[in-house]
Amino acid sequence: MLEQPYEYTARELVEPDWRRLPGFAAVTEEDWRSAQWQRSHCVKNVRQLRGVYGDLLDESFYADVEADQAGRATMSLLLPPQMLNTMVPAAVPTTAAMLADPVRRYMLPVASDRLPGAAGSHPYAARDSLHEHEMWAVEGLTHRYPTKVLAELLSTCPQYCGHCTRMDLVGNSTPAVPKLRFDLKPVDRQGAMLAYLRATPGVRDVVVSGGDVANLPFRSLEAFVAGLLEIESVRDIRLATKALMGLPQHWLQPEVVEGMGRLAATARARGVSLAVHTHVNTAQSVTPLVAEATRGLLAAGVRDVRNQGVLLEGVNATAGQLLDLCFALLDGASITPYYFYMCDMIPSAEHWRVPLATAQTLQHDIMGYLPGFATPRIVCDVPYVGKRWVHQVAEYDRERGISYWTKNYRTGIERTDEAALDRRYAYYDPIHTLPAEGRAWWAAQRTPVLEPVG
Repeated sequence: MLEQPYEYTARELVEPDWRRLPGFAAVTEEDWRSAQWQRSHCVKNVRQLRGVYGDLLDESFYADVEADQAGRATMSLLLPPQMLNTMVPAAVPTTAAMLADPVRRYMLPVASDRLPGAAGSHPYAARDSLHEHEMWAVEGLTHRYPTKVLAELLSTCPQYCGHCTRMDLVGNSTPAVPKLRFDLKPVDRQGAMLAYLRATPGVRDVVVSGGDVANLPFRSLEAFVAGLLEIESVRDIRLATKALMGLPQHWLQPEVVEGMGRLAATARARGVSLAVHTHVNTAQSVTPLVAEATRGLLAAGVRDVRNQGVLLEGVNATAGQLLDLCFALLDGASITPYYFYMCDMIPSAEHWRVPLATAQTLQHDIMGYLPGFATPRIVCDVPYVGKRWVHQVAEYDRERGISYWTKNYRTGIERTDEAALDRRYAYYDPIHTLPAEGRAWWAAQRTPVLEPVG
């Protein structure tokens, strides 16, 4: 329960001084604001990480990062300077401060973060935990909801989040996860998506994602979105980009701003809603550059910029942290808080996940502080079901941490399944958060080979 009252304080956004980091000490503001400079100075390995922080961090920290990359990491390192600069933003970093930092906890995982051994992954964890590939209508186009599709245009991002739900496809392979790859050439894949949508007028809403659309050459993104705008049945288009926070310099480039203006003008003329969705998990990530990039998108004519965060233990899993983030987004950057997803059941993610009961309490505790239009909904993305508000659960066994959910539509792979709407679908709390009786019950199961429970 949130300690009452939460004290709202208007906070001015601050761009952390990157010159406090040894590797960026001589970087000019002109270079810092350059998208090209940011991309060419991304940290991709421990050697480059050491080049940024030098002796500020103990060798034990670098060894901890290296051990995670060699063992449990599902995503390779890729951190733009902008992202690194928001870790321990108000001080010269120390090892202890870095280990405790919420941005570091999900963007730069270390082996000591994760639960040991088999406890690190839930027995039902899966590479494609939402079964999106099973619902591909054509390569990369997930048709899960009746009126909505997800278009994965590419499999790379400007930055890689440790908890990525698409860790089976997105990013470089790691020792723990050899990644899948698209078979079709991008132009052929995108052409197949547009052809499917032209032939499927029941779809009105397209989320354009990947990966991150900021990694697509803008002329290619503009061509695809222009193609969507020519389809009469498409009424909502949402562009998904964490880079609005991780690499705002990309969205400040004149050619990108001008191109978004062209797309927004066409969308308005055709009565289509064009919005941008981003992914910010902590208030300290919202800086003046993020606000400037957002204002540029809104001035270009996009209808809205919305945030879809992920609920993560040690990052934002208290009501105060969520409210601080929502007010920073809304007041500081004109970004509308929209969703917080519960962390998906991918391998090695148990230290990030919170129980459904915690999510329900958080939803209760943040109500009444924000305007209704900017009060985020906390949702559970249930495998084979989709997004469900955390209070929509049909049944919840808190001792064993098993929740049961129903749905009101058939996915693309269930059109002939008459039982789909009557079936209960299970979601699982992290086992280490359960009471002793629940942990004992799971220990007695024949893991990791389990029959569906319930």
